[in-house]
Amino acid sequence: MTAVGSPQEEKRRIFADLTPLRTSADYRRLWFGNTVSWIGQGMTTLAISLQVYEITGSAFSVGLVGLFSLVPLVVFGLYGGAIADTVDRRTLGLVGATGAAALSAALAAAAFAGFHRVWFLYGIVALQAVCGALNSPARSAMIPRLLPPEQLRAANALNSMVMTFGTLIGPSLGGVVVGFAGYQTAYTIDALAFFASLYAMWRLPSMPPERTGAKRASVLDGLRFLGTRPNLRATFVSDLFAMILAQPKALFPAVAVLWFGGDAKTTGLLVAAPAFGALMGGVVSGWQSRIRHHGQAILIAVAAWGLAIAAFGLSRNLWIGLLCLAAAGYADTSSMIFRNTMMQVAAPDEMRGRLQGVFIVVVAGGPRLGDFVAGSVADLTSPTVAITGGGLACVLAIGVFALGARGFRRYDAHDPQP
Repeated sequence: MTAVGSPQEEKRRIFADLTPLRTSADYRRLWFGNTVSWIGQGMTTLAISLQVYEITGSAFSVGLVGLFSLVPLVVFGLYGGAIADTVDRRTLGLVGATGAAALSAALAAAAFAGFHRVWFLYGIVALQAVCGALNSPARSAMIPRLLPPEQLRAANALNSMVMTFGTLIGPSLGGVVVGFAGYQTAYTIDALAFFASLYAMWRLPSMPPERTGAKRASVLDGLRFLGTRPNLRATFVSDLFAMILAQPKALFPAVAVLWFGGDAKTTGLLVAAPAFGALMGGVVSGWQSRIRHHGQAILIAVAAWGLAIAAFGLSRNLWIGLLCLAAAGYADTSSMIFRNTMMQVAAPDEMRGRLQGVFIVVVAGGPRLGDFVAGSVADLTSPTVAITGGGLACVLAIGVFALGARGFRRYDAHDPQP
């Protein structure tokens, strides 16, 4: 199976490459199923937050929803990746998706029965995170078994659009559905949406480990493997620079008032701007097919994220600020596309699940640590120093890192070396 399109078409391409959707029915079903389920999950995420606030009237209680989701995701993310390297990934994906659908059904049943208990909602959120930690590494590690290497970058761009679209549309639909039809309807829609993902998983071929002699997959073995593969390790390190040093999201409520004289609606625009830019990063990703040196592309994208965040810290016009945040979101998605492609192409099949598990931990934990850093620096100095200084620190850190990461800079997609 080869990529569709002549070299001339590749050079002219600007928008997302749809070749994986055209050439693989299995990937097409999986992509569509994930799109539907991501929107459903976004609806449920907002509905749970609204329900917790309605029950408690406490913003702190709503904040705990994120904590009950984060801890299981981080704890079980590594183990989910290890399991994905040991068992049939199709079976593991089915188990994870079935569990998530059952939990959404339990939420709907409780809402229909008038059972409104915060501890129940927290428990469901934690179990949903466990299902996600099992399902996500298996689902990501499946892609290289469904598509040839030359189509993986395009597939990762399409996958980024799924996640961002679900993040943008799901909560909006959730708010509308809850407002007009109640929590039980939102949860029911989410449970039904999982059937698209379940159907896609069911139609996939069996995906047992390629190395049949492997009886178990150790989390520590995966970490040791990552420690001895400088190019793969560099993908995580570079991403951490962006997420920890230049993560302004926690300061959006404050700067919406202090800088732009706005309110909660302004905060919503600030939150949406990076997501919109991230969506555009997937939509306008066709040009990336011409890039061979993925390591260089990641370094440039992380530096661009830092510069965009620093510029946002200096902006006092709302529209300029939103443009800066959208540019940051675009750079972040570009980096993610190349990072995922490197992990899928350069890593052997028996390690892909564990690397995806590490990826989940980094993506889940990094922004939270970044929120803490930004909030602490802002309290000690000012939001301007925290945001602009953090952006410039990101640029400086990735620049120094690039000087020592010669192999990463020279990484060639035509000759992938981990």
